[in-house]
Parts: sequence; structure tokens; C-alpha cells
Amino acid sequence: MSVQGKKILLGISGGIAAYKSILLLRLLVKNGAEVQVVMTPAAKQFVSPLVLATLSKRPVICELAEGDIWANHVHLGRWADLMVVAPATCNTIAKMATGICDNLLMAVYLSATCPVMVAPAMDEDMWQHGTTKMNVERLKGLGFQILPVGKGALASGLIGEGRLLEPEEIYKYIIAHFQPADKPLQGRKALVTAGPTYEAIDPVRFIGNHSSGLMGIEIANALANAGADTTLLLGPTHLKAGDLVHTIRVTSADEMYAAAVSAFGKTDIAVMAAAVADYKPGNAAEQKIKKSDAPLHIDLVQNPDILAYCGAHKTSNQLVVGFALETNNEIENACKKLERKKADLIVLNSLNDQHAGFGTSTNKVSIFESDGNTIDLPLQSKKELAKELVLLMINRLHEKNQ
Repeated sequence: MSVQGKKILLGISGGIAAYKSILLLRLLVKNGAEVQVVMTPAAKQFVSPLVLATLSKRPVICELAEGDIWANHVHLGRWADLMVVAPATCNTIAKMATGICDNLLMAVYLSATCPVMVAPAMDEDMWQHGTTKMNVERLKGLGFQILPVGKGALASGLIGEGRLLEPEEIYKYIIAHFQPADKPLQGRKALVTAGPTYEAIDPVRFIGNHSSGLMGIEIANALANAGADTTLLLGPTHLKAGDLVHTIRVTSADEMYAAAVSAFGKTDIAVMAAAVADYKPGNAAEQKIKKSDAPLHIDLVQNPDILAYCGAHKTSNQLVVGFALETNNEIENACKKLERKKADLIVLNSLNDQHAGFGTSTNKVSIFESDGNTIDLPLQSKKELAKELVLLMINRLHEKNQ
């Protein structure tokens, strides 16, 4: 799901964080949304209407009437699929909570028949004030979505809560708003590894493999679309996951292992789809190794085993899924891996199957479960296959948590 074709009212009130609205607007328009910007008069002191109009390709509306032209706030309130107020200052939140209508933004808000999303921004003392808390709770009671605030450096020079969320984070909330209502993994956390790892031989050479990471990326997307708070540990690849997925880029197996160990304890579903190098050079050269007539010997040592760690440390409520890419004795090797790594599921794909494995947009897999059950899925796009795998994971997680 995306914002393609969605009609969004972007309300901007007067605070220093208004500059972030430019970046949010750019994200929305870039991804196909129709955006109408409505500003308070005070907001014009912080961000240029000309910049916003240029990006949105629509005149920015600020006054109830300009010359002989009247801004039809009722029409605007009925036009949108979603109204987003970002930033929403302490003053604007107070007006929204009490229905004070003294500018065009408030007139549009009070005319809105669409859902309303509020992204607060103010100094920490104002955010923590009892009156603000009461106003925020009143807006929540009216059914509006109040986004969290960030913590960090504030305009006052203090460090604390009250920062406007970064535009990319607000955009994720907007994307999530337009997701289908059926989100069976809402409130769950998922961890996915994908792509290759590169193990340095020297500063310019490495041991790696041909994995593009596409299968793992599609699984991460499918988990996020099902409502899971999804983290993707992604090895070196030009591909990227969707906006709902929190991606952490890594290079080596050690980096991926450290990130996986850190995240696993809070994870409900862990899918180890990365093609992690089993071995790495024991001592990577600090300088480029020069070619010579003598044979070159590289001593290899084992990399840490991420799947084995997850299998050994999982609780009864966690689901651990591994992948096995085999070239011979496929079923035997996959079953041994399932038992040895203490996984709940092993997804087998074979390089002997045409149009499956590395470097393809399709895949064909067999799934081996710890209870002895086997499921064969036909050749299909990795995107569709990911959806089927996630449905299976949802069912197995539900069984574990009964």
C-alpha cells in the first residue's frame, strides 16, 4: 500500500519545526499523493509558501479570503482522505481541543470529515504541562491519531521531549494509516536478515556470494504489511525494502550477528533469510595484497551462526525461521539443519530448480517444520511467495501463543 492517489491536507502551524514540513511534503508528492497545504499566518514566518506551492504544485492557502477569492474550507474538509497537522504547536492543539476557529487552518479542521493525524512539536515544559496533556487526551477521545514526539535538542537549547518526529517517521505513520484494516501481526515485532555478507580479505577484496537479498526483502515487506513492527538487517545490495520496514545496513557476518543478537530478545518472529558467509579470513590484511608468483594461502575461520543463536535462545512464544540453499541431498540437509539449529521452520530452495535461488525474481521452496510436517510451494514470484510464507508464520505463531 502507498499514498499513490491519496488526497492529503497538510496543515502547518507556526513553530520552528515547520521547516520539516517541506521534507514531508516532498515525500508525499514524490510517492504520488495529492497534497493541499494549509498554513496559519504565523507559519509563514518559519517556512516560505512559495517553496510549499512549488513542491505541491498547488497554491498554498493561508487566509479565509484573499482579494475577491474565498477559500472554501468546507470543500477542503470534505476533499481529503486524511488531514495531517505537522507541526501542531501547543497553541494549535489547544484550539483543536476547544474548537476555537480564528484562522483558516482551524476552519478547515472543523470542516474535515476525514481522519485527522496530529504531529505535536513544542518545548518540553509545554509538552509536559497538564493543560497540554489534557488537550491531547481530548483529541484522542475525539478519535484523532496523536503521533509521539521525539526527544533531543529543542529550540530553547534544552534537551528533552517535544521534538517533531522526522519527516520519514511521520510518512511511515501515514503509510500505515492507509494499510488494509486486517493486520494480524499488529503489535508484534519481526526481525529479518537478508542479502549477502562481505568478509574482508584486504581493503579491496572480500569473500561473498551472489545473493541479491530480494527474498528476504519481500518477506520483510509482507510482515510489515501484516502489521508487524519489522526490522530488516540487510547485507550489501542495491535493493531496498518498503517504507514500513526499518532497515539496518550491515556488511559483515559479525555486524549482522551483533545487530541480530541485540534485537532478538524483543522479537516475536525471526526470519533468517540472509546468505551469511560461513567463513571469513582469520586476519584481514590492512593493506592491499600484492600479486606475486608464490601461491596465496588464506586461513579461514568460522563466522558466528545467527540462526543457531536464535534457535538456542528462543522462548516458547517466539517463532524462528531459517533458510537453506542446497545443491545436493537437499531434503536430508534441510532436515538436519532444522534439527541442528533448533528452528521452527526451514525453508529449502535448491539451485537445481530452474528459476529459483539467487539472482531471480521467482522462487520455489519446500518448508520443513519441527513437527515433521512438509509443505511444497510452487514456482512463483518472490513477492507472492513471501505473502504465503508470512501467512504460514502467522498461523504457527498463533499456535505457539494459544
